[in-house]
Amino acid sequence: MNHERHDVIVLGGGPAGVAAAAAAAKNGADTLLVEAGTMLGGELLSGMAIDGVLNARGQYVVGGISDELFAECRAMGGFLGPLCDYRLICYVCCDPEVMTIAIPRLLGRSGVRSILHTLATDVVMEGNRVTGLVVVNRSGRTLLEAEHFLDCSGDGDLAAMAGAPYETGDANGQLQPLSMAFRMAGVQTDPLLRFVVDHPGNVALGESAYLRGGKTDAELARELARQGQPCVFFKADGPFLAAAIQSGELFPTALVMIQPTSAARREVCVNTTRVARNIPGTDVAGVSGALPELLEQVWTASAFLRKRVPGFETSTLSGIAPRVGVRETRRIMGEYVLTGEEAAAAAKHRDVVAKGAQHVDIHLAGTAQVRIPIADGGSYDIPWGCLVPKSLANVLIAGRCLSATREGMGTARTMGPCMAMGQAVGTAAAMCVRGGLREARELDTAALQRRLREQGAVLDGVR
Repeated sequence: MNHERHDVIVLGGGPAGVAAAAAAAKNGADTLLVEAGTMLGGELLSGMAIDGVLNARGQYVVGGISDELFAECRAMGGFLGPLCDYRLICYVCCDPEVMTIAIPRLLGRSGVRSILHTLATDVVMEGNRVTGLVVVNRSGRTLLEAEHFLDCSGDGDLAAMAGAPYETGDANGQLQPLSMAFRMAGVQTDPLLRFVVDHPGNVALGESAYLRGGKTDAELARELARQGQPCVFFKADGPFLAAAIQSGELFPTALVMIQPTSAARREVCVNTTRVARNIPGTDVAGVSGALPELLEQVWTASAFLRKRVPGFETSTLSGIAPRVGVRETRRIMGEYVLTGEEAAAAAKHRDVVAKGAQHVDIHLAGTAQVRIPIADGGSYDIPWGCLVPKSLANVLIAGRCLSATREGMGTARTMGPCMAMGQAVGTAAAMCVRGGLREARELDTAALQRRLREQGAVLDGVR
C-alpha cells in the first residue's frame, strides 16, 4: 500500500470541497483534495444557477472563496449576475465551461494538491480520531494520513465510515428525486420573455411576500422581462405545463426552470428532469439504473422546449451535466441540528460560521414540491455545531451532509451555503493544525469568526 501524509485531507471536490481545500491551503495547511470523479467542481459544472449566494433582497450572504471564484469567471467572460427570478430568490450564474477552468486556477493559486478518479474505501481510527483514509485508484491503494479530515463528499462517506451517527430521508424513508440538468444553445431571450409577459399564469412569481411586494403576477412578469435575462420558472400547476403533462407530451414534473449560462452562445440551463424512486446517492446500482430514464427525459424536454416555447424554436441541445444530480442522502448528526423552521424564520446564531438564503426546497414525486421562503427576503445562520460531527475528534463536515433536519438540509444543500460551509471548515482545520489542536471542538469559535471575516466571509451585516 502506498502512503502519504498531509496536514488536512478534504474528501469531495464539489462546491464545499473546493472552498474547503482552498481555505485550508490559504491558511497555511498542506492540503490534499480527493475527488472520485473526473473533474473538480461537482454541481458548479452543471450549469445550474448558484443559489443561496444572495438573499431575495439581492444582498450577498456568501463571500470570500466564492468571491475569488466568481472574479475568475468574470475575468474569463463567464459570469452573469446577480439575477432575480421574481419568485423566491436571487442568484448568480456562471458559464460551466469557464467554471471548469476557473476552479483549478483557484486551487492552484491557493496551493492545493488534488487527485481525481479516487474512491475512499475505509478509515483508520485511534479512539475517536481518524488517523488515515484508505483510497483506491488505478495507481493502487493508498493510506492518506492527516491531522484533520474534512468530509465534503455530499454523502457523508468519511464521517459515516468513522462511525458518526446520521439520518437519511424523512420518517418514512422518502428521498428527493434524482435529476439531470442540461443546456440549450441558440435561445432567443426576447420571445421567451414576451411569452412570460403575455401569459404570467404559466410562471411561478411572487411566492415570497418580500418579492411579491403587493404586485400582481402581470406586474412581476414585466419586471422579470425588464431584467432582460432568461430567468424563467414554468410551474406545473400553470395551464401551459399542466396541459403538456396531461397530454403526455412532457413527463410529470414540478417545474421547467430556465437560467442563463452564456450570453455568447445564447445558452441556458434547464432543470426539469426527475426520477423519484427513493434512490440514495450511495446506491450505485440505483443511480446508474436511473441514468437512462433521466437522459430520455432530457431528450423529451428539449424537444418540448423547441416545439412549444417561444425563443427555443431553433435552439440545440448543447450540454448535459457531468453526473446525475443527487439532492439527498446522509445527514451527519452534529453538535447542533439546523431545522427548516429556523431557516425559514431567518434565525441568527452567536456561533455563526456560514449563511444561507435559498428557500426550503424539497422536491417530491410527480408534480409536487415544497417551497418555503426565507422570512422578509433575508438569510439564516449556519452555526458551527452543524459542521462538527458527534463522537469524532478531528473530522468536520460541510455541504449537504451537514447536521440538519430534512427541511434544514433542503435549503442548506445549495451551492452558495455549501461553499460558505466549506470555507468555514477549511479555515478551522488550518487553524487547528497551526494551533496544535487535536480536536476541532477545542478551536475558539470567536477566533474562527474573526479569521473568516478577515478573509471575506459574510457572517453579519445583512438581513
